[in-house]
Amino acid sequence: MSPRSHTRKHKEMDVSQNLIALNVTDAQLQTARTALDQIEAALPGLISMETGDRRGLMLMGPKSEAFARQTLRVLEQNPKIVPPSFDLAAARADLAAFERLQPLLERVERLQRRLDDTVAALGSDVMDAALEGYGQIKLSGGAQGLDDLRRDIGGRFKRAARKAPEPA
Repeated sequence: MSPRSHTRKHKEMDVSQNLIALNVTDAQLQTARTALDQIEAALPGLISMETGDRRGLMLMGPKSEAFARQTLRVLEQNPKIVPPSFDLAAARADLAAFERLQPLLERVERLQRRLDDTVAALGSDVMDAALEGYGQIKLSGGAQGLDDLRRDIGGRFKRAARKAPEPA
């Protein structure tokens, strides 16, 4: 959206956007950082993988989870078919850890979505105010000697010059 059309929108609506009003104190940020440090310290076995490593993994979704649970249950009930090289105890331990971490992951994901939405709303409010202010600078900034500054900050909206097609 160009600053012109955005300014026009504001003139028509004559209302500034304010999706969120939030004051985050240094103490709140420190408390949150401390809490995150405590989570990381409480779960020292968590790993980190490269994107390429993750891509090659077989993931366990809801349908796969039912398959995995049933397969492990059948293997436990029929130990004679389990080869010595197959570590059923490790698979059961992985499933138990999966079960315990899944609710925590869901809560962290909800928190991440709220953080993402909050940061997006704050950024949108700031951009909305900046575009409205830019419109005011365009309207009356010339009388205040702000034309050069307006051109500098308006550089965000300059379109790249199109290359003329090369002759064939």
